[in-house]
Amino acid sequence: MDTIASLFSFITTPVSWVIVQFHSMYGAIFGPDTGWAWGLSIVSLVVLIRICLIPLFVKQIKSTRNMQALQPKMKAIQERYKSDKQRQSEEMMKLYKETGTNPLSSCLPILAQSPFFFALYHVLSAIASGKTIGVIDQPLLESARQAHIFGAPLAAKFTDSAEKVAALNASLTDVRIVTAVMIILMSASQFFTQRQLMMKNVDLSVKTPYMQQQKMLMYIFPLIFAVMGINFPVGVLVYWLTTNVWTMGQQMYVINQNPTPGSKAQDAYLQRLLKGVTHHGEVRGRRRKNIVKAIVAKGSDRNENERRFFAGLAKAGFAAQTDGTVLKSDTAAAEAEGGAATRRQQPKRQTKAQRQSGGGQTPAKEAEDSAPESEESDDSGAADEKAAPSLEKKPQSEAKGSKAGTQDAGDKPTRQRANSGGSRKPKGQQRPKHPSSKK
Repeated sequence: MDTIASLFSFITTPVSWVIVQFHSMYGAIFGPDTGWAWGLSIVSLVVLIRICLIPLFVKQIKSTRNMQALQPKMKAIQERYKSDKQRQSEEMMKLYKETGTNPLSSCLPILAQSPFFFALYHVLSAIASGKTIGVIDQPLLESARQAHIFGAPLAAKFTDSAEKVAALNASLTDVRIVTAVMIILMSASQFFTQRQLMMKNVDLSVKTPYMQQQKMLMYIFPLIFAVMGINFPVGVLVYWLTTNVWTMGQQMYVINQNPTPGSKAQDAYLQRLLKGVTHHGEVRGRRRKNIVKAIVAKGSDRNENERRFFAGLAKAGFAAQTDGTVLKSDTAAAEAEGGAATRRQQPKRQTKAQRQSGGGQTPAKEAEDSAPESEESDDSGAADEKAAPSLEKKPQSEAKGSKAGTQDAGDKPTRQRANSGGSRKPKGQQRPKHPSSKK
């Protein structure tokens, strides 16, 4: 760790200067040699760094959401070119370029604050060794060595020996209790931050390997912090605990105010927005109007949460406009009520036995089945009136045909005559008689 920290020694002077400036301010309130003055100086350093990293945090959010949306396409590319790794990488880079996605953007905040983290570690290690560093001269060095946070010196570690801790005017028990509590809080805050992201701010409609990776990180990161924490000085633990708490609060704000589409957080946000619209009769706030405007622009590509939001607006008698505002609309409410009534009037689903027996037919179907039979009976009556008796001798073939027709009519008296129109036509071509047969 000391070797890595020495690589960032070029930034130790700016970091030490910022700490000294905050120490002079807090020292006037709590005293220059107190742990409050030095501890709050480290906390203020974290806050200042994280404020400067807010633009990178916004890019991280956009990149993370783009990566979530691209997971199905990335998986399809991997399956298509699984035997050609070079072509797979080319297609991946082409996809990133077309969508404007940078995979490294999700790591930008961590990468950007790493130099400050190692520089602070380098400063605290020098204080523990009794060496001046940056703008911290000998009087400030003595003041920092006397500063204790709940009985633990800023430069003490969990793995330090009793002699080294005694040289800092502290007891080993106090140091280990304070460092253990801070390590637990640091790991717990990291776990809660990752769990909050997975449970509330992930699109549940898309199952991708990205979700499995995030679940693994949710358990791996706290373990990494716990193992590394025993080698961190108390001042660095203060720095890392403060940045974890900041990240947790910052992410909580983003989840509540700008959730990922398709997530549980978006459903909760749209329900709050719907409640506000129905109460005030309008969309209040520029950001809320932009969200409604974006949902309107999606058209048929809206997810389930967004469709539920629009259905709630229509039920309340509002119609969303393309500029993000809403207008009172009686038509929308009528359509919503009419659609609900239509859904309520739908017949119950019939079982297979009911469909086979015909007992579950609707009245419209029964009337439809009975109508042809009445028409057929009328047609058959008219056909009987037209068929006058004839005394002419009919050929044998016609007699047979009429006999067969009479037999068929006995089986189906009305339907057969109605379909044939009162006369029977031979089906197909008649077979010619054999020459030896008698005419």
